[in-house]
Parts: sequence; C-alpha cells; structure tokens
Amino acid sequence: MIEQYPFGSTGHQSTRVIFGAAALSAMKQDKADAILDLLLEYGVNHIDTAAAYGDSELRIGSWMREHRARFFLATKTGDRTYEGARASLVRSLERLKVDQIDLIQLHNLVEEAEWQTAFGQGGALEALAEARAQGLVRFIGVTGHGSQAAAMHRRSLERFAFDSVLFPYNFTMLGIDQYRADAEALLKLCSELGVAIQTIKSAARRRWQNGNERKFSWYEPLRERDALRRAVHFVLSRPGLFLNSSSDATILRDILDAALEPPTAPTREAMEADVAHYAMEPLFIPGVTDRI
Repeated sequence: MIEQYPFGSTGHQSTRVIFGAAALSAMKQDKADAILDLLLEYGVNHIDTAAAYGDSELRIGSWMREHRARFFLATKTGDRTYEGARASLVRSLERLKVDQIDLIQLHNLVEEAEWQTAFGQGGALEALAEARAQGLVRFIGVTGHGSQAAAMHRRSLERFAFDSVLFPYNFTMLGIDQYRADAEALLKLCSELGVAIQTIKSAARRRWQNGNERKFSWYEPLRERDALRRAVHFVLSRPGLFLNSSSDATILRDILDAALEPPTAPTREAMEADVAHYAMEPLFIPGVTDRI
C-alpha cells in the first residue's frame, strides 16, 4: 500500500498520493466508479475535488455512500464573497451527499483583487470559518496555480491559519529561480506552522502544442513509465510533500504504481535528460504563460 504521512496538523494520516478528482469531471458514473475503485486497490485514502470540476462531485457522491469512512474528503470553492462561498459549499455538500467535508479550500487564490475580496469583510474566508464553526467542514486550505502561487500562499498564511496549501511543484517549475525561491520559502513556513503541503502538476510534460490533440486535461502529461516514475519520485522523495494525481485518469495507475516503490530522488542529470528527450517545459512562466 502507498505510504501514509501526517496531513499537516489535522490528525489525519493521508496517503502520499492524493486522488485528484478533476479526472472525473466529464465521466459517466460507471467509468468513474472503476477509477475510484483503483483507490481501494492501492489504499489511497484522500480525495481532492472542487466545485468547478464539472460532474466530479456528483460522481464521487454516488460512489461515496459505501466508502465515506475510508476517505479524507476535500473540495474547493472559487467564489470570493461570503454569499458565493456559502452557496458553493452548500451545493458541494449536496452533490457529494455528505453532512461534513473534511477540507474546504479557497480555489486558485492568486490574483491580488480576488485575494483582497476573499480576506475582506463579507469575503469567502468569513463564510468558510463560519462553516467550520458550524461543523460543516473540519479544516480550511488554500490552493493556487501559476508562478505566483507559492508567494501568495505565504501571504495567505500570514493572514490566516490555513491547514493546507496546494501549488505546482515539479522539476521544470523549480528551474525558474524566483519560483524555486518562493517555493522553498513556503515549504519552510509550512514546516514551521504544521501546514499540509499538497503539490500538483508533478506529471506535467508541457502545455499542448497542437490544438487538435485529444485532451484529458488542459496540459500534456508525461506518459512514458520510467520518466513518469522519476517525476513522481522527484516529489515523494522530499519528506512531507503530498502529490495530487493528474487530471488525466489514463495515467493514474502508473502514478500509483510509482508511488508504491520506496521513493528515490532521481539525479539532476536524469531529470535534465528527461526534459531534453521529452521537450518538457514549465506550465507557468512569469509574464508569459501564467494562466490556465
């Protein structure tokens, strides 16, 4: 089974691989059930979805009736106001068919104006803190895409005691000097505060180069098993990091197989060889490609 590790200060022992349920966004229930059954096979005990992930919450809700006790269940709201976030949370509870969500996260909170709204009076954070006091959620986190995510998460942690963060972490993104510095500063702060650290885009190759390519996710993933294993181990060989699986469900089993092995940090030479051979690129470049 996949290794478990304390999920920050929540008291939950989460598997190092968290199922990224964006993979279910456009699936019919029978196919989603087959994907979710893989989690039972590999012992994955943590699911991460979002209100914005199409039908993902609905697919999980129908399957979760029999399995709720096995999983730490997380979702997200992209709304920035109190009213919007409250309505989003209520809808997520209904779609997931649960009375309580373990972790509610402010989704992709990186833009300055949105950040100010979410933290201000009548903002989304006020609604989530109220929901926690009412027992509708247990913990609150913040997530982000783009090259500013790590830096913005540090600001967020200075303002509020979030239980978790989520941000891009892979070899190509860390090749950007400023992003690497921001990521390292965030990791240090999270370690000091006992904040759970979730990483995304570990399996990313690059943005799609051809608009006619078939897309299971908005970016092209690595598919070759050895390169994918190195990408997974690049994350999991660092203590304390969780890896959220790809939104492309076709590589889920390969990710889980890689996570079953004791994580060995790949050499820099091996990672650079993969970058060259597979023409890998950072998904986010400051001032160039910083949005999905």
